[in-house]
Amino acid sequence: MRFSKLFAPTTKEAPKDAVLPSHIYLVRGAFIAQIGSGIYNFLPLGNIVLQKIRAIVKEELDKAGCQEVLLGFVTPSELWRESGRYSKFGKELLRFRDRKENEFVLGPTHEEAMVDLVRNRVRSYKQLPLNLYQINTKFRDEARPRYGLLRGREFLMKDGYSFHESVEDMQREYALMEKTYSTILERLGLDFRVVEADSGAIGGSGSKEFMVLADNGEDDIVICKSCDYAANVEAAVAKDEFVPDDEVEMSSGDFHTPDVSSIEDLSNFFKIGKAYLVKAVAKKAIYEDREEIVIFFIRGDRELQETKAQNSVDALELEDIGDEELEKAGVPVGFIGPDIEGFKIVVDETLKDRDNLICGANRKDYHTIGYSFKDKAFDFADLSLVQAGDKCAKCGGELEIKKGIEVGHIFQLGTKYSEALNATFLDREGKAKPFVMGTYGIGVSRLVAVVIEQHHDEKGCIWSEATAPFKFDIIISNRKDSEQLAFATKLYEEMQEAGLSVILDDRDERFGYKMGDFELIGFSYAIIVGKSLKEGEVEIVKRAGLERERVPVNEVMQKIREL
Repeated sequence: MRFSKLFAPTTKEAPKDAVLPSHIYLVRGAFIAQIGSGIYNFLPLGNIVLQKIRAIVKEELDKAGCQEVLLGFVTPSELWRESGRYSKFGKELLRFRDRKENEFVLGPTHEEAMVDLVRNRVRSYKQLPLNLYQINTKFRDEARPRYGLLRGREFLMKDGYSFHESVEDMQREYALMEKTYSTILERLGLDFRVVEADSGAIGGSGSKEFMVLADNGEDDIVICKSCDYAANVEAAVAKDEFVPDDEVEMSSGDFHTPDVSSIEDLSNFFKIGKAYLVKAVAKKAIYEDREEIVIFFIRGDRELQETKAQNSVDALELEDIGDEELEKAGVPVGFIGPDIEGFKIVVDETLKDRDNLICGANRKDYHTIGYSFKDKAFDFADLSLVQAGDKCAKCGGELEIKKGIEVGHIFQLGTKYSEALNATFLDREGKAKPFVMGTYGIGVSRLVAVVIEQHHDEKGCIWSEATAPFKFDIIISNRKDSEQLAFATKLYEEMQEAGLSVILDDRDERFGYKMGDFELIGFSYAIIVGKSLKEGEVEIVKRAGLERERVPVNEVMQKIREL
């Protein structure tokens, strides 16, 4: 490719709403261009990177025995109604009707469509296992699309679905997909962690996320410093090391605590550690057909993790609720205790069987001391947010919090979708059974941005070896110099014949302008054909670190091959 023919309108100005390096550099470097809210077109350079990533994903999946299909971007909404996700998925699911009033959705994921493809076509256990995948456009109607490709509404995603006769075989494939995804990310040159995760709207018995470590990551991931434990903060657990002090004794009863309504004030008032206090957090739980106030109780030294709380009551979402609305509903704000009546209650499992506690007395300006959870028939669940410095439940080591960007997610689905859509096969005894399923997703277009989030500097992109749009950028310092032009053109043609990834910057522009584009776009190496050519040398600049090396012209092809 000659730069003079390339459609690559680079700019000095970043989009006004761009705050992350990937968003700034992908737009400035002419990789992507926004056409609508959360919707981006890929320019030639961007598409080259996208297709390189796609090829690696496909190569590793095919090697693992998966088969590629291509499903419709549009899915009949009836399939989503069959699975029960039509309303549960929420407003992110874009629904529309055609001219005949048939309703469809733009698929954010394709569990239903893939099950429909397989049901009545795979009839026997002899046809299993089966792993089908596609790399296709998806649409998720994000309320606040932002960060460029990291949180857009339209995106390219690989989604795969496996079908099995047993849970054991599904778990074997699940482990294979974990290994396959790890290989993909390693080939892309990314530093990542595989973490335990919440299954969310997809469902299933267990899931893992693939998190690329990045300072600007949206997700908090918990990592043990001493073992391989890692989890999204939404699913992370820690070892409960609290040991009650035998000298702490309380006689049961209500105590007058005027205007003492916060945990901090309560701890100071009683001169006791926050671990002996019970914190109440009220939320409004939203369901498909109703909403209700739910009160969660956690230890006073912990914070509520909202995804855990939402899962504990199987709600579509949790919303904050104001003091005025709570008081109108009869909730004594600031003095709520576990024995309050008329509301759904969930208690953190670290409080189970605990006594000698202080909690709200369910009346203004009063707290109950000496409260005990022993023999109480509450719903207990893990509600606590894991914090840096907590101890690992697996080995007892110290936990730390890092920022990450989710690029992949694998799920053990079980029979959730096959049962809902009546997709069955005949087992070894001739009985009809629902398929045991797994599902596996990886964000292909998101990976374009993630590579830059992890690999960039103040000048622009630094693509990894596997993702650079061109590996070598031959820069003619002065196009009017016939010797430079002739040598650069001959080198370019020789590299092309050798099958090397090369672009020739033959534009009639200043040398500084061309170097600026090299640094912004992030080709792996620049081969500068300039004044040193008269001395029998060219200069090779490595984009990562901008290290420079002079190479004799008669050795340049050998050096290029080494690189």
